[in-house]
Amino acid sequence: MADILIKNADSILTMDDTRRELSGADILIRGGQIAQIGHALTTTGEVHDASGCVVTPGLVNTHHHLYQTLTRAVPGGQDALLFGWLQTLYPIWARFGPEEMFTSAQIGLAELALSGCTLSSDHLYLYPNGSRLEDTIAAAAELGLRFHPTRGAMSIGERDGGLPPDNLVEAESDILDDMIRVVDAFHDPADGSMCRVGLAPCSPFSVSRELMRDAALLARDKGVMLHTHLAENDEDIAYSQAQFGCRPGQYAEELGWTGSDVWHAHCVKLDWAEIDLFARTGTGVAHCPCSNCRLGSGIAPVRTMRDQGVKVGLGVDGSASNDTGNLMLEARQAMLLQRVANGADAMSAREALEIATRGGADVLGRPECGRLMPGKRADIAIWDTHCIESAGSWDPAALLLAGPMKVKHLFVEGRQIVRDGQIATLELPRVIERQNTLARALQG
Repeated sequence: MADILIKNADSILTMDDTRRELSGADILIRGGQIAQIGHALTTTGEVHDASGCVVTPGLVNTHHHLYQTLTRAVPGGQDALLFGWLQTLYPIWARFGPEEMFTSAQIGLAELALSGCTLSSDHLYLYPNGSRLEDTIAAAAELGLRFHPTRGAMSIGERDGGLPPDNLVEAESDILDDMIRVVDAFHDPADGSMCRVGLAPCSPFSVSRELMRDAALLARDKGVMLHTHLAENDEDIAYSQAQFGCRPGQYAEELGWTGSDVWHAHCVKLDWAEIDLFARTGTGVAHCPCSNCRLGSGIAPVRTMRDQGVKVGLGVDGSASNDTGNLMLEARQAMLLQRVANGADAMSAREALEIATRGGADVLGRPECGRLMPGKRADIAIWDTHCIESAGSWDPAALLLAGPMKVKHLFVEGRQIVRDGQIATLELPRVIERQNTLARALQG
């Protein structure tokens, strides 16, 4: 792979250990890594003029359900709380198969890429009609995004007191066997890996205590990370107290679901003791502000989490509860909600962008991503501030205040994924057409 030089950037927001910001500077990419950052760099390779642009690390998405891009804005679920929303969508998702999973993931990942995302997790917890985790892995590999899929699961259906319909749950022995299969087949623990696999029972209200504990033991044995939903809304807290006699944080701790190899989605309703627990144990949080607003779940205590030392990243969550997959909009929403809850000085545009980049990488255990430093991976977003959104901005580097919200160029491992605002690795119009055809079939 030839060297690539990003030249003459108006601003480079490095998100390095000192949060350096450089003006009129360059980035040299070599072999998928950042080789140099500085001024007047040269190369015999490819040159990209970044004049008029702000350069940031690629954004990191720590929670998604990619299959849900086929079920945006579904009537009956548009104005429901979490449990009612799920009960509306479950019967539709039960009709998915491998093609729906693959195409929906293509669309969801392409949408993320256009918003500057270079690394995304995904939480796939249902496998109807022969669907498998590798349906989404194949989509990410084709597009070229760095990927952290998780083998999710549901095992307690309606007849056993759970929320999901019985035709969407699996036997727990089959779940554990498939977790072993996908980790052995697809997990790459190496620095710079393009695919790492995690284990992710869906939630405390859709799997047993035994599966939560067994998944944690298996993850530690395999050296992979753990992920689930936790403390998403008041219904979630009430369920935990009624079924387990404790709050979600205590339930997680008892079953081995805290530590630097664990991250939980949402955590809107964590109390002070749970925040302290997460801080002490290095447990991460995927904050999903747009979904939390859409479902009326509340405002997560991100300011308190950050102040107490909890690792926090951002997640767009599923596109059936967002209903978009734009990570820049997610970062802006995170900033605005903390200001609503705590005052106008509660979170700056730069801090929210840090959560979207370095913060997310740390949650996913990827310190080689999320910052622009020599030796780190060449996951780089270039934002054109000549756009109308930035016209008149006195501080274009404050991207979340005035935009843009769509990336101009995007590099993952030094490979260009977005060029001049268009996906460079897929024939996107064809995929969009196929997505819409599949969505219409599901409505029939």
